[in-house]
Amino acid sequence: MWIADNWNDYEVLDTSCGEKLERWGNYVLVRPDPQVIWDTPHSHKGWKQKNGHYHRSAKGGGEWEFFGLPDEWTVRYPLPCLAESPSCLREPFTGSAEDPGISEKRSANPEASALTFHLKPFSFKHTGLFPEQAVNWDWFSGLIRDAMRRTPGRQLKILNLFAYTGGATLAAAAAGASVTHVDASKGMVGWAKENASSSGLGNAPIRWLVDDCVKFVEREIRRGSKYDGIIMDPPSYGRGPKGEVWKIEESIWPFLELTTQILSRDAIFFLLNSYTTGLQPAVLSYMINTAIVKRFGGTAESDEVGLPVAESGLVLPCGASGRWRS
Repeated sequence: MWIADNWNDYEVLDTSCGEKLERWGNYVLVRPDPQVIWDTPHSHKGWKQKNGHYHRSAKGGGEWEFFGLPDEWTVRYPLPCLAESPSCLREPFTGSAEDPGISEKRSANPEASALTFHLKPFSFKHTGLFPEQAVNWDWFSGLIRDAMRRTPGRQLKILNLFAYTGGATLAAAAAGASVTHVDASKGMVGWAKENASSSGLGNAPIRWLVDDCVKFVEREIRRGSKYDGIIMDPPSYGRGPKGEVWKIEESIWPFLELTTQILSRDAIFFLLNSYTTGLQPAVLSYMINTAIVKRFGGTAESDEVGLPVAESGLVLPCGASGRWRS
């Protein structure tokens, strides 16, 4: 299992009876987790000192109950590449004039020492961040830095699809890559921009695009665009900005095949995440080996991702990831 154990501002304190007790910075939340099927004593003091509790409804959905939780707060993540070299200087961006939302490329804030994320409780129990993905941020940001060391002056282009509030986008940009961030939600893209600004990456070479991911990739194929790394974090179900329907079991394989057409010949990585029980690590490995390894070579591996639990000393599984590297 790949474990996201480099956090200071986040931890799973305890789990029991379908819920997890989490510390997000200075605030403690209780949120549902369907994998927590065990009934263990609520011995951690945080269960009685929580700042927010999301209650599931028998009719679906649910609602928040607050106990001194602010409307918004921040947490920081110490990305390893920032610790070794916080100054990530970049060359001018040369993108296609056809692409909307292209930002002029400038150097990042040399004072940045960690990624900073704005959090707020919103519908469906979420806070705006999936902390288990930090283990993947560490992985591909290391690959980006290694590739740039091997070939000084190389400018890597990374594509982040279903990019949400930008955790992976910021990790790739902080490592020195030019990033294209695509999400169907205008609100999520705006939130990601706030995170970039707070992380000292407001002027980093990031294209912020509100678009349906499938249609965007189809256009990139027609344009002949290529990327050196692709991050794909698809939802189980979703809709595009014009009502396009995404169902992961039906859509992921054809979309994976489609997306390989915009991988460059000297691409360095591909990352596919899944929170769907039907897409287990072995399934991800099979798809990546079939769609990518047979064409580009390299190696594929897949595993569960998880978060350490302070009270038990065990690890809470949080989905799976499939990785390819050249």
